[in-house]
Amino acid sequence: MYNTDLPKRADLPTTGKLLRSTALAALIAGGLLVTTVLPAEYGIDPTGIGRALGLTPMGEIKMSLAAEARAEERVATETAPAQPVAVAPTVRAEAAPVPAPAPVAVAALPPAAVAPEPVAGRQDTVTVTLKPGQGAEVKLTMNKDSRVRYEWASAGGPVNFDTHGDPYDAPKNFYHGYGKGRNELGNQGDLVAAFDGKHGWFWRNRSGFDVTVTLKTQGDYTKIERVL
Repeated sequence: MYNTDLPKRADLPTTGKLLRSTALAALIAGGLLVTTVLPAEYGIDPTGIGRALGLTPMGEIKMSLAAEARAEERVATETAPAQPVAVAPTVRAEAAPVPAPAPVAVAALPPAAVAPEPVAGRQDTVTVTLKPGQGAEVKLTMNKDSRVRYEWASAGGPVNFDTHGDPYDAPKNFYHGYGKGRNELGNQGDLVAAFDGKHGWFWRNRSGFDVTVTLKTQGDYTKIERVL
């Protein structure tokens, strides 16, 4: 065990060989990062090799699922405090006695007092089809205090939805909600922008069948687009 010859200095790798080996290893690692890791994990494929190998769709699906999970987490987080606010006024209204003249007074009001006039401006209809478990998001570009009248309906089954807005250059984890629900077949109302930015709807199909969501909008906005 003590007769092993120590390597001679001439047998040791030179500094140049070590640098070349290190550079070669870094080049191989960088190539693997660009052609396999980025496409498979993040859907980023600058060379096109990842798509040819079938890796890019995997990354795109992962990123889509991650975005849907974040949006659904916002829905779950905000749903609990929103329920008491909606229920409390309803209970008090049913418990309070209604004077006899009240219905007559409401019926006598002009139609403009009962239902507001249609909102003038741009009009669009957007349709998205969601497979089981799939989510989609449609946003309107609006200025602060702009108003949009909307109506959406789901054909084929109910969906979960979250109506919210994002200002330009929104900080991390920012959330501003206008309303949300689970297992709904539709919703309608007026959306008034709380700030300059993008405002709209996220839907998630939790059923076992394909569903089609049709959104109709009318009002003061400059752009409508599907962002997810």
